[in-house]
Amino acid sequence: MSIKGLDVSEFQGIVDWAQVKGAGYQFAMLRAGYGFRTPDQQFRRNAAECNRIGLPAGAYWFCYALSPEDARKEADGCLEVIAPYRMEYPICYDIEHASVTYAEQNGVTITSALATQIVKAFCDRIEERGYFAMYYSNQNFLETYLSRDLNRRYALWFARYGSRYDGIDYGIWQYTSTGSIPGIAGNVDLDTGYVDYASVIRKAGLNHLGSKPTPPPKPTPPPKPTPPPADYITYVVQPGDTLSEIAVRYGTTYQALAALNNISNPNLIHPGQTIRVPEKSGPAPRYYTIQSGDTLSGIAVRFGTSVTTLMSLNGITNPNLIYAGNTIRIS
Repeated sequence: MSIKGLDVSEFQGIVDWAQVKGAGYQFAMLRAGYGFRTPDQQFRRNAAECNRIGLPAGAYWFCYALSPEDARKEADGCLEVIAPYRMEYPICYDIEHASVTYAEQNGVTITSALATQIVKAFCDRIEERGYFAMYYSNQNFLETYLSRDLNRRYALWFARYGSRYDGIDYGIWQYTSTGSIPGIAGNVDLDTGYVDYASVIRKAGLNHLGSKPTPPPKPTPPPKPTPPPADYITYVVQPGDTLSEIAVRYGTTYQALAALNNISNPNLIHPGQTIRVPEKSGPAPRYYTIQSGDTLSGIAVRFGTSVTTLMSLNGITNPNLIYAGNTIRIS
């Protein structure tokens, strides 16, 4: 059995789902969100359109969990987002090297045992709520971090580009990230399904398909955000950023950023998140993007400053731990 599918997120923009279905695609996996209750900006539209035209759809949630308890919370957030929609395909947990990098930047080392526990916690929560659970990863991550026993317990959506990999059982194969199809501008991930999940899920009575899903209890409404100052700029959170580092970089405090952006937990921000930053008058700050092989002391010498100053400006606690690709403030 070979079923033609694709997966999308907000990065594909506005999708013409009628064209997608007309091109012969038989299922779609939609990103519902990531981290702690951060919905994908296009999920609701994508899910509603797939439901409207009768294209079977499932959902996936990107992992930024630091513990099994975090994973359960991420599952709850995913369930809240997907509850109003008809999900005929699995609800999947996407765990990759970016998940490990995020954990390291927050002081947590992801071991094989911990990664396996995180996946189990998410998938078990999904199953507790009556949905079909699945997890997604690539060959290198599977071989490095995840127990082989996982795919005997949960369905696997496997990413390997260019050729099939038959060393492990999987129900969906993501075979390219550079697909081009009608209805979507730019590249898109393409998949082949080897299990008719729509039939499996329907026959098992899962995903609340027999009746209208009961929405989970609504979370306590957050407090109204503090009105923004007259002058502010926006900043997109980069991998490795912390709220305190961003505050130092822009001459403010993490408390001010948390209040301005209605952030209840200053220790929990996510790459790709857009936040408001008060605009500061005075000389324009200088920045530098760390290159492979750089050291903090070498950067300090190059720009006529000190390691201590760089650590203070960027909230760096360990001068021996910097990452190529990260941007730091020089002055």
